[in-house]
Amino acid sequence: MSRTRGAWNTKGTWIAGVALAAVLALTGYSLLSGEGGGEDAPTKGGTSPSASGPASPLPMYAQPKDWTEPLRWSALPRGERTDERGSQVGFPHTPEGAVGMAATANRSTIGAGRTTVDEQLRIYYSYLSKADQSSRAAQQVELAAGETDKNLAQEAGVQPGQPLPPGAYVRNHVVGYKIIKSASDEVSVWLLARVVQKTGEMAQETSSYTRTPVGVQWQDGDWRLTMAATERAQQATQGQEPPAMAAPGDAVFNSAGWTAIREAS
Repeated sequence: MSRTRGAWNTKGTWIAGVALAAVLALTGYSLLSGEGGGEDAPTKGGTSPSASGPASPLPMYAQPKDWTEPLRWSALPRGERTDERGSQVGFPHTPEGAVGMAATANRSTIGAGRTTVDEQLRIYYSYLSKADQSSRAAQQVELAAGETDKNLAQEAGVQPGQPLPPGAYVRNHVVGYKIIKSASDEVSVWLLARVVQKTGEMAQETSSYTRTPVGVQWQDGDWRLTMAATERAQQATQGQEPPAMAAPGDAVFNSAGWTAIREAS
């Protein structure tokens, strides 16, 4: 397996990549906990940043040379339909369906023709509980995402408002999970995600990992991200050592208790 290294270039890149965590923070979840990690998180000695905030990024990570097969695998279910914003919805009323929704909500692609504003508002309206939505919160999401787009444009060498150049992107997808608590209508889970970025066709791709505790509830026939469930997820992990961040194939991935995700057919 090839070795990859990654670094968080700016706080804007972190917000763009950690789509679900950004929406949570901008709708009030950040008020429930301490500081979130960022580009200043520790990078030496293999120390992972704390999980006191909505998401903790791992600024530098080198995959090991030797592949260690994950002990736990799961093919999470997909949503049975696509909503008007292009998001998968309609997940099964099972713990796996809840995790599948949470993982899908934390998947995003920003690039030519697709901005952070587009992705953040899509996630906000498709997955956040209707009871937690408000015009003010939506405006906060849009404004903050717009600032992130400005930062990404600057990194890519274009003027704010212009499309990112060919080959530039920020992509986020979940590679593992660890259930915190599970009940029939509420599931809390740690999500382990990989974020990759390129600022242009000739630029080197960088990658980093994040872990995010989230809570979802069964509402109106589907799983929804809710403030109440996410607060309970945060409370349930208080005082506990968060699972170490490592890529599938790293022995630490297994010892931390992560389940690797296979793409459902």
